[in-house]
Amino acid sequence: MRNDDPWSAALPARALPTEALPAEALPAEEGGHRAATAAPAVASVPPAPSVPSVPAVSSAPPAGCADIYLTVQRSAAFQRVRRRHRAFVLPTAAAFLLWYLGYLVLATGAPGLMAREVAGVLNVGMVAGLAQFATVFLLTWAYARHARLRRDGPALELRWETQDMTRVAARHADVPADGTAGAARGEGPR
Repeated sequence: MRNDDPWSAALPARALPTEALPAEALPAEEGGHRAATAAPAVASVPPAPSVPSVPAVSSAPPAGCADIYLTVQRSAAFQRVRRRHRAFVLPTAAAFLLWYLGYLVLATGAPGLMAREVAGVLNVGMVAGLAQFATVFLLTWAYARHARLRRDGPALELRWETQDMTRVAARHADVPADGTAGAARGEGPR
């Protein structure tokens, strides 16, 4: 798993080694007592080495990002993802709209048919109306399944590739022709 993804912050934190935890933080053994060989307190862990301050990264995309996104948009992988999306959404939406408009036309144009009794007080109009709700739920499930199985994987790969290309472009935009990009941060020439 890649840790540079902003969504990774939502994942559970990785466990720290037990020797870095104070004895109070360790779980009690059976019988309610802590082990006699509890780990030393956190204070015994050596401090992290100081890191030189790095200027804040601008939230504005690098200048070459427009070209990167146009390149990705023109790629065969992106076109395949869009084609899969359209191949599902357009026919499904057309079929649902026809079904809905057919229901409306029958409700207004053939009230005798819609009033025909099916079972007890349940008539054709009520069954067709309830079928509209069932169709919406069925289409929502089918769309989510289709997206998960046919589009999410390739779209995620495109996302990673785009982010990698953007990082490389940002890195190259930060390096002047003389190679002294880090001089202001104390890094010296690269």
